[in-house]
Amino acid sequence: MNEAEALAQRCADALWQDDVASQALGMTLHHVAPGLARMSMLVRTDMVNGHGLCHGGFIFTLADSTAAFAAGSHGERAVAQHATITYIRPVRSGEILIADAEERSRSGRSGIYDIHVTGSSDGTVVAEIRVHTRLSGRRFFTEGA
Repeated sequence: MNEAEALAQRCADALWQDDVASQALGMTLHHVAPGLARMSMLVRTDMVNGHGLCHGGFIFTLADSTAAFAAGSHGERAVAQHATITYIRPVRSGEILIADAEERSRSGRSGIYDIHVTGSSDGTVVAEIRVHTRLSGRRFFTEGA
């Protein structure tokens, strides 16, 4: 593991420790690297809406959390500034969603991340999300830590 990968993992560990929302929703962080992250979440019965489908807000939350880990992988804390989502197909209870985030642009305090979410029923894309991030001005660690 090189230095950039080690930093990404340390940042992910620090962010995960305080990420009560992602933990409460049963998300799992599988991988993080500079500008990249992969997370998953089982769609529970309490995540299903009146149509018998996974509420889109839960799909979005998985994507948002995955973007946060990818954006924070360089050592600075980042928050979402703007996001768009396109839902491709419905998701049912019992499916496992997998979100992959990839950095597209990082300049100054701004970043752009594309996240695609797939489902376990057939592995097809469930949703495509683009998240614009803004660095908060706070680092995960002080220099030399």
